[in-house]
Amino acid sequence: MYLVDGQRRDSLKLAISGTYSTGKTTTTEALSIVTGIPRTHALTARQLLLDVAPGKSLVELNSIELLQLGMRRFEERVRNESQLDSFISDGSVIHEWVYGVARMQLGINPGASLPLRVIKKIAGIGRKAAMQEYTDLFGEVCKDRAAKLYDVYVHLPVEFPLRADGHRPVSEPFRKLSDDTLLQVVKSLGLPYEIVGGTLEERLTKIVELFDLPTVMPVAEAVETARAKVGTATEAIEDDERVKAAQRQKSLRRRLAYTLRY
Repeated sequence: MYLVDGQRRDSLKLAISGTYSTGKTTTTEALSIVTGIPRTHALTARQLLLDVAPGKSLVELNSIELLQLGMRRFEERVRNESQLDSFISDGSVIHEWVYGVARMQLGINPGASLPLRVIKKIAGIGRKAAMQEYTDLFGEVCKDRAAKLYDVYVHLPVEFPLRADGHRPVSEPFRKLSDDTLLQVVKSLGLPYEIVGGTLEERLTKIVELFDLPTVMPVAEAVETARAKVGTATEAIEDDERVKAAQRQKSLRRRLAYTLRY
């Protein structure tokens, strides 16, 4: 049995929260390997883009496409997590909504240069209010689902530099805002939560102790296996010819068209 908020449970639905480059994927993969509890996740944004906006990279999406992307990831998470009695979730159903909230404040492409962000802001005049309403409604759905779906959250704070991978349209201010917002929302759900930092090995040891989780493999061995597995999965995405095509430099005309679409 698992220990959650001082009580023993037969099952555990654990959400690992954290913004970009906090190590969620490797942490959840390693924790699943250590404990034998299944890991759940949504497809990456780049994978979903192949259906949502073929030929586009994340930095080229407009507000409608970003909202659609968030809803698709929400749908994936709900479907995957509803099939299991116990799981460790890489992120949670509130994550894509929180990223949308941060973009509404900092710009839908916060990693772009200042001139491009200014142009995009001007393009949003008259449209931003409607998008804010959609984002707010999406948020209510996400928070309601999270409160019913998970037993407990573990939040990973920002401790590592933002990994410059060339495809994610984010910045340090965006990361700080989304991290603050995530933690604020997690606290508001009424679920127990823990903040766990440190090295990957320290995180795993702490989480296992917090919830009295079973261990089927030593932590050090699980970390090595998880890093190899995550690395292989990342390479497979980057080697996909459709992903490579979306990352190629577009013509000036096409880039300008994307910039002017809010």
